[in-house]
Parts: sequence; C-alpha cells; structure tokens
Amino acid sequence: MIKINEKEIFPLENSLFSFALAIEAAEVFKTHHTLITGIGKVNAAYELAKAIQIKRPSIIINLGTAGSNFFQKGEVICCTKFIQRDMDVRGLGFELYETPLSGIKPILEYGLTMNGIPEGICGTGDNFEMGHSAKAYNVVDMEAYALALVAMKENIPFLCLKYISDGADGNAAEDWTVQVHKAAVAFGEILNLEPLTAE
Repeated sequence: MIKINEKEIFPLENSLFSFALAIEAAEVFKTHHTLITGIGKVNAAYELAKAIQIKRPSIIINLGTAGSNFFQKGEVICCTKFIQRDMDVRGLGFELYETPLSGIKPILEYGLTMNGIPEGICGTGDNFEMGHSAKAYNVVDMEAYALALVAMKENIPFLCLKYISDGADGNAAEDWTVQVHKAAVAFGEILNLEPLTAE
C-alpha cells in the first residue's frame, strides 16, 4: 500500500508510476507498474491515455525531475496546481496560460497533497527553461500539466512529485545531468517502496 496522506491510501499493485525518462525511474521502480512517456506534453498525454485504456490504475503518480529558482536543488516538491506555460493566446483576448474555449482556468488545480512534502505550482511547457522569471509558477517541467489534465478528465486520483534538479537557469543542463540519478532514490524513500532483492 502507498499512503499519500491520512485519507488517501492506494494498493501498490494498481498504482501507475509515470516518468518522462527511464533514467528518472532507474532500478528503484523496475518491479513496479511504470510508464515511460517520453519528453513533452504530447508524448505524455498520448502514452498515459493509452496506458489507462489497457489497465485503469487506482492512482497515477507522476515522478520526475524539474527546475526551480524558488526551491533548492535536491528538494522534492508536491505539485497540486499546473500551468501550461507556453500557452499564450492573449492576442485573441484570452488570459495568459488559458487554453481557448476549453472551460479550464489558466491554473489547473488537480492533485493530492502528501504529508510532509512542500507544495508547488508546476509550469509545464515544451521547452527546457533556462531563464525562469515568471511569477505564476515556481516549478518547471515538460509533462505534468498534460498528465494532470488526463487524470482529471478520467477522474483518476493524481499525485505529482518533482525532484528539483536545477535552477531553471543558465546552469540547468549541466545541473540536470548530475542530479537526475538521485531522483529515483529520493522518490523510493518518500513512497516507502520495498528495495529490490538480489536474485
């Protein structure tokens, strides 16, 4: 079982762990129900929708690396609000980050909180942000908004934990390469996953 908070407990065998890249899951999640979506919103939405049709999970848990100039490198943040940071149709009179005619507000609020984990607002976009200056969000990634939207539309509980690997600044690429290997270990400890046993 995975205990998210005092009210939310889910069976491990029917929990879907979603990562953009296999390197983020590493060996820690090898024996669990893991989905590798690939990078970007389109890949994330497609792969998750397909996985749900094959086996509907009790909970979708999005795990991965993210940038932030608000939180510290090495911190794990629980994202419960999501912004599509590259959606800008203000020229037609819509709000910044609002998807036109979708009925969804610029900030998508869908996600469970987890005991003891600080909360953040995730800005998702199809670019590797290296000059973060926006005030509307304090965590930067490339998939979470799409995953949260699919989970919401399918009425499946959603948990999003992000390991801060870089400062979303000029050193982001180098920092990510170093930090990405530490993410899976941190997630495994937080979720109290049983370690792999030697064969």
